[in-house]
Amino acid sequence: MSKTVVLIGTLDTKSDEYAYVQDLLIERGHKVILVDGGVVGEPTITPDISSNEVAAANGSSLKKLRSHGERGNAMDVMSEGATKLIKELYDAGKINGIMGMGGSGGTALITYVMKRLPVGFPKMVVSTVASGDVRPYVGDQDITMMNSVVDIAGLNRISRQILGNAAGAMSGMVEQYIPVVEEKPLIATSMFGVTTPCVERVRKNVENAGYEVLVFHATGNGGQSMEALINDGFIEAVADVSTTEWNDELVGGVMSAGPNRLDAAAQMGIPQVVSCGALDMVNFGVMETVPKKFSDRTFYEHNANVTLMRTTPEECAEVGEVLANKLNKATGPTVLFIPLKGVSAIDEEGQPFYFPKADAALFDAIRTHLNQDKVKLIELDLHINDTEFADAMTLELLEMIKK
Repeated sequence: MSKTVVLIGTLDTKSDEYAYVQDLLIERGHKVILVDGGVVGEPTITPDISSNEVAAANGSSLKKLRSHGERGNAMDVMSEGATKLIKELYDAGKINGIMGMGGSGGTALITYVMKRLPVGFPKMVVSTVASGDVRPYVGDQDITMMNSVVDIAGLNRISRQILGNAAGAMSGMVEQYIPVVEEKPLIATSMFGVTTPCVERVRKNVENAGYEVLVFHATGNGGQSMEALINDGFIEAVADVSTTEWNDELVGGVMSAGPNRLDAAAQMGIPQVVSCGALDMVNFGVMETVPKKFSDRTFYEHNANVTLMRTTPEECAEVGEVLANKLNKATGPTVLFIPLKGVSAIDEEGQPFYFPKADAALFDAIRTHLNQDKVKLIELDLHINDTEFADAMTLELLEMIKK
C-alpha cells in the first residue's frame, strides 16, 4: 500500500541529493511531498511546498529574510513555518513519515519539525553531525539519525549508498504494520541501574493490577521523554522512583533532564508516588572526564563509560529542598516515600556510597520543605530495593488511581 513521505530540507544547496532520495522512494511505490526550507538560493528541483510558502506560513517572506541577512533568525522563521504546514498535513492524515538530510543547520531545521510530531510517527534524518552529541537535535523524540560519513554535498559512490540505505529505512518504517493490541492505562516509572530491583517489583505489581508500564531510564533523555509523554496526556499515573537526574542538574553531571524535571505530573494533576532513588550520586563519563574540582570526592566506576560521584551532605540538602518544592506544586494526589536505609544499591552498610550523614541531610531537607498538608510523606525503615518498599509504593499508587 502506497504511503506518503515528507522530504524536508534546504533544497537551495541540496537539490541533487533530495531528487535522488525522492526517486528512490517513488520507486518503492510511495508518494513524496517535497518541502523547501532553504533561504539563500533557488532549488534546481521543484518542491511541492516552496520556501516562500514556508516563510509565509510564519508571517514572513524570502525577500524579507534575505534582506535582513541573519541566518539564525531566518532558520527560526523557516522552522516554525515548516512545522505549521507539516503539522497540518499530519493532522489531516495525509502523511505517514518524514525524512531529511543536512549539515548542522539543515539538521536543526529538520529535527525542529520532527520534534513537534508525535512519538511513533516515523522520522529519519541523515546528518553530518550524527556521530557527535545529538541530544540537542533528538531531544525527547524518537528521531532516527544516520551518519552521512561524507558531507551532503553532491552525489558520489559513498553518498549514494548512504542515502539509499536511508531511503530504504524510511520505506521500511512507513510500510511497517504495527498490530493493534489491547490498550491498557499507561503508568510511567523511572529506573536507574542501582534502583532496578525496586522498579522491577513495582512494574510487575502494577502490570498484575491490569495496567501497562513504561519504564524510563533516568539518564537525562529518559526523564525528558517521560515528562514529555506526561504533558502530552499519555500517562495515567507515575511511580517516579529514580529522581537522580536532579543531582546532575544541580551539581553538573552529564545526565541532567533539565530544570523542568518533576513538573509534568504536578501540572497535569495525575496521581504520583515519588522517591529518592539514586540521589546519592552524580554521573560523569570515564574518570578522565570528571572536572578537576571534584578530585577529592568519592567515586565508583559503574561501568567502562560511567563514573559515579557520591553526593555531599550539602548537595543532598539542596536536592531535597528542590524535590520538596517541586512536589508542593502538585495539583493531583502525591505521596513521597523516604527509604531510611538507603537510596541505591551502593548506598547501604558495606557499600561504597554508604554515607548516613548525607542521607540524613537529604531526608531532613525534605521534611523541612515539604508541605505535608498537601503532599503525603511516608518514611519506611527499609532500603529502596527492599521488596516491602516497592510493594508499599505500588499499593499507595493503586489506591490513588482507584480514587
